[in-house]
Amino acid sequence: MSFVFKKLHIPGPILVESKAFFDERGFFTELFKGSDFVQNGIPMSFVQDNFSRSKRGVIRGLHYQLPPKAQGKLVRVLKGRGLDIAVDIRRASETFLKYVAIELSEDNNLALFIPEGFAHDFMAFTDDTFLLYKCTNEYSPEHERGIRYDDPDINIDWGIVEPLVAKRDADFPYAKNAEVF
Repeated sequence: MSFVFKKLHIPGPILVESKAFFDERGFFTELFKGSDFVQNGIPMSFVQDNFSRSKRGVIRGLHYQLPPKAQGKLVRVLKGRGLDIAVDIRRASETFLKYVAIELSEDNNLALFIPEGFAHDFMAFTDDTFLLYKCTNEYSPEHERGIRYDDPDINIDWGIVEPLVAKRDADFPYAKNAEVF
């Protein structure tokens, strides 16, 4: 198997490590193999790929879509380094508003699977951070929602004083006022 799958302290998100094969030319790694992912609880019904390029200090999120257009995401950094966040927004969950934070980089060969019922956020640690993510449902503006990145009930430690945040993301409601799962 070309991947190592690791469950995290919150049920749902799965950390995926791709094995890399190095030689004098560089390296080779598989990014996705449907059969391995399905055997480890990750659907292979990805229908949309997204790509973002961010400057150092950019925070994107907390984004999610509501049913029936909810999305699972498989997130990977192709260039640079950043912090990927998955927040449990399932009100009935024992881990409601708890989160996992994983550093993803071009060097660590990690990806994070974020299932439906989680909000996704990302902060770039380096200029020209390239983020690629596969989605289990297509983008639907009418189902898209968000929570403020600085929600005190979630209390993410970004480690940055003045992040670059889109006005839309800064204007999202706090979780207590948001429409969630």
